[in-house]
Amino acid sequence: MKFAFSTLGVPGLPIPEVVGLATATGYQGVELRAHPEEPVHPGIGAAERASVVDDFKRAGVEILTVAGYVRVADTTADEDSVRQELDDLLWLARDLGAANVRVFPGGGDQDPAEADAAAARRLGAAGEVAADFGVRILLETHDSHRTGVDAARVLGTVGHPQVGVLWDVMHTWLGGEDPITTHAVLAPHLGYVQVKDIASAEDTTPLALGAGVLPLAECMALLADGGAGGDAGDDGWVCWEYEKRWYPKAPELQGLLEAGRGYLEGLVGGGR
Repeated sequence: MKFAFSTLGVPGLPIPEVVGLATATGYQGVELRAHPEEPVHPGIGAAERASVVDDFKRAGVEILTVAGYVRVADTTADEDSVRQELDDLLWLARDLGAANVRVFPGGGDQDPAEADAAAARRLGAAGEVAADFGVRILLETHDSHRTGVDAARVLGTVGHPQVGVLWDVMHTWLGGEDPITTHAVLAPHLGYVQVKDIASAEDTTPLALGAGVLPLAECMALLADGGAGGDAGDDGWVCWEYEKRWYPKAPELQGLLEAGRGYLEGLVGGGR
């Protein structure tokens, strides 16, 4: 199993420093938050993209994902705008050599059937471009489609190998779904897993891994047994998404990363 962290935990950090942090703390990959306030986003040019690729390549660190903010289940959104946002993210991922593009559901309080249909239609169309680029689009378990069962309704309709799911363990837990159920319904579509830890459902301030209430040991055991990313064991990815961007008073991620990786390795090896 391989480990990555999200730049959501180190907001605004220059890419050379992100790469240096990954190598210093033993992470094999990084999930890049592709927002305009970050160093990497669809608006950067060819020279900037090439520089990012060079930084990661020289360090031997992988760009796991371009984490975008397209809301594919939003039925109120303009179709052309959603398609353009998806295309821009796919081009960015292609240029960077990233394996995945992350998208959100964003269905809000809309009719679930209509939201599902919109998401499936958009993802299915974008899947053809993703296939040409060698990139996979991952729908995160989030907001209107918080649980694995919610996400699986969409993915089962899409039925495209380049469209899968990103399992955020906090959101499925907040949705009242146990890890066994989540893993069972998402296994055929699973890209990788985002882990984090929090104090409670009422207090989602990020904590060091293992210091909170999320069922990380159970989730990691399922991945070790059944694979992360649809592969058996060692080839799967787990990414620590520490939401420092939304909680500026939380401890700095830099000082937690090495211990966090050790904690996850211990869970995979049966250390808890």
